[in-house]
Amino acid sequence: MTTKAFEKMLEDKLFSEFAIDIASATDEQIYRALALIVRGMLSRKRKEFMSRTYGTGSKQVYYLCMEFLMGRSLKTSLFNLGLNEIAEDVLKKHDIKLEGIYDQEPDAGLGNGGLGRLAACYLDGLATDCIPGTGYSILYEYGIFKQKIVDGWQEEHADNWLPGGSVWLKSHPDQAVEVKFDGEIEESWEGSYHSVTHKNYSSVIAVPYDMYVSGYGSKGVSQLRLWKAKAPGFDMSSFNAGQYGNAINKSANAELISKVLYPNDNHVEGKILRLRQQYFLSAASIGDIVKNHLSQYATLDNLPDQIAIHINDTHPTLAIPELMRILLDECGFTWEHAFDITRRTFAYTNHTVMSEALEKWNIDIFKKTLPRIYQICEEMDRRCRADLQKVFYDDWGKINYMAILGDNQVRMANICCYVCHTINGVSKLHSEIIKQSVFHDYYLYAPKKFTNVTNGIAYRRWLLASNPGLTNLLSETIGDGFKKDASKLKDFAKFASDKTVLAKLGEVKEQNKVIFAEHLAKVTGQIIDPHSIFDVQVKRMHEYKRQHLNALNIASQYLYLKDHPNADFTPKTYIFGAKAAPGYYMAKQMIRLICKLGALIDADPTVREKLRVVYLEDYCVTTSERLMPASEVSEQISLAGTEASGTGNMKFMVNGAITLGTLDGANVEICDAAGKENEIIFGMLTKEVNDLKNFGYHPSSFISACPQAAQALDFLERGWNGDSFHEITSNLRTSDPYMVMADFADYLRAQADVSRLYADRDTWNRMSLMNIANSGIFSADRSIRDYAQNIWHAKPVK
Repeated sequence: MTTKAFEKMLEDKLFSEFAIDIASATDEQIYRALALIVRGMLSRKRKEFMSRTYGTGSKQVYYLCMEFLMGRSLKTSLFNLGLNEIAEDVLKKHDIKLEGIYDQEPDAGLGNGGLGRLAACYLDGLATDCIPGTGYSILYEYGIFKQKIVDGWQEEHADNWLPGGSVWLKSHPDQAVEVKFDGEIEESWEGSYHSVTHKNYSSVIAVPYDMYVSGYGSKGVSQLRLWKAKAPGFDMSSFNAGQYGNAINKSANAELISKVLYPNDNHVEGKILRLRQQYFLSAASIGDIVKNHLSQYATLDNLPDQIAIHINDTHPTLAIPELMRILLDECGFTWEHAFDITRRTFAYTNHTVMSEALEKWNIDIFKKTLPRIYQICEEMDRRCRADLQKVFYDDWGKINYMAILGDNQVRMANICCYVCHTINGVSKLHSEIIKQSVFHDYYLYAPKKFTNVTNGIAYRRWLLASNPGLTNLLSETIGDGFKKDASKLKDFAKFASDKTVLAKLGEVKEQNKVIFAEHLAKVTGQIIDPHSIFDVQVKRMHEYKRQHLNALNIASQYLYLKDHPNADFTPKTYIFGAKAAPGYYMAKQMIRLICKLGALIDADPTVREKLRVVYLEDYCVTTSERLMPASEVSEQISLAGTEASGTGNMKFMVNGAITLGTLDGANVEICDAAGKENEIIFGMLTKEVNDLKNFGYHPSSFISACPQAAQALDFLERGWNGDSFHEITSNLRTSDPYMVMADFADYLRAQADVSRLYADRDTWNRMSLMNIANSGIFSADRSIRDYAQNIWHAKPVK
């Protein structure tokens, strides 16, 4: 497209939508006009892509996930369509900066962290690889909360993203799906025909809203279908009787389902709402998939041949019994026939080794809320136990543990393991751990089900679109092939001994640090030294991710500098970004510790030139895009055996940061790819962690053996300015569930290695280069190819 043609499109859109020209338009009006232009382009491109899909009889992929952390769409869409430079030139003619237009868009925060961001990356990968893909989730009116830090404490505020984000959404009320809750089930038999009637149920209408994700330089476009909950109608009888509150409450209760991402479930009402959310997503999505399939093929017998449904973590598990319900109750299939179709259709990705995240629902709540689904789970449990007994005979302990129902609970992960044809972990280490521990019995029962697909990222968002300095250096040295094919980054390794290229790489990083420091000063007023080491830990705030290990080291460094004011010390800026789940008290205490420690250091003129702590309030995808190019140390310090994969580690890697981490999750594969000599590894291995747990872990023995640990804990215990951190220190001294103290001494050694290696610029830049050169394997394009070839058996549609 020419600049002139694009300018005409923008002028026409501004006039038709706002009756205004470019010169008079506000930044927000220009943003909305550009978004509508791009949405229209992607909609047409998607129709053409799906026409080829149906014309060739190609298999489609449906990806169900409770979260899609999309971030902003305009910049990435223009970039993937090859229109970013044209748009920039058009606006420059009118003295308008495209970056300012991008800032009008809110982040679509429909996710909590890595799980939701991974799902968003996979929509990009599906489109780029030309695999026909549709994501399904919920149109949360309020996404992940806006985080405010007040006196060190996290406060949650509503994230009302829709006013600016709705421009990307196209509603299809004619394709709405009815979802039924509560009520009673009546069954009857006429000969061999089984009839089921659902009575006295409450309905919620799922209205679909679509947004699109373009592939990079491809003809593929992915669709994300988001469901909004609506009441089936307004209760006029209550209203006319003067019961206005009752009439309004009925509508409000239905629409509560799509109000907020992840309600607190530390009370019964929250648990019921979360269960209703999960069934709402599952039932609406399966209803939509079945309707589309029947309109194309007029039969469900070939469902597994033409579609693959992927369950991303356990949240959408109820899609399995929901498909069974449709096949049994609405199509009249036998159980055996329905189960065979269901089994061959579904695959499942596990994302955690944490047993508390393998969802289980109280039977009483489940049975009352989803009476027919519970009946299907009961029958599934009976047949599951019979199948397990054929393998494990009378080992009832094992069978009871593996069954669908048990301990007055419905077990989501067991449904997935029993039914799905494939189960995958998200890194090589994680996939081995789930076979050996989390799902060991199911691995013994059906070993061929288990496989691995290591996570990947939509690397162009964090490299090409966010780091133009590095992108230009790569183009100058290895050509442009890496923009489409991440494996071509490997060619950059040829320059590992080229001092000129290493110096240029160092200059790019320094410039990125200056840009980030200027942005931080402008937005928050915080001043940081761009010549200090940027040591970064950004991820959900959680004890297993061990941000308190990082904070304890910072406290130790502060005490060292107070005792040795003239010591030779490489200046460091520690940057954190994380949100704690609203009901997670210890995580909120960890945020308070980091923020208070940062304030203490900032107020101390003898230390603050050498040590700084920055807490990035309301960390989100857009902040990540600004931060990753400037980062130098990637903190990936979870206890070995607890992090499934991580994807932030991959974004850091492609931007040349060095991993400071344990051999956990995908860190193992990062080391394999770039060479262990190019990362800074510390801490126990998974086997050592397990051995220590079995032997009996006592943090006091590690504290007494490490003077710095004892000193730092005492310092935090005493506190300062009226603040004490007794709950954190008490936890670390007594239970320490994630073995912070066991790894602390080695973490101090690793941090010292960072300073030593950083002092030799050629060595550091060479390590950085080798990370960039070997990061291509962590592209979402590769992950999607693995899924398509080995799990979904879907082929590209060119």
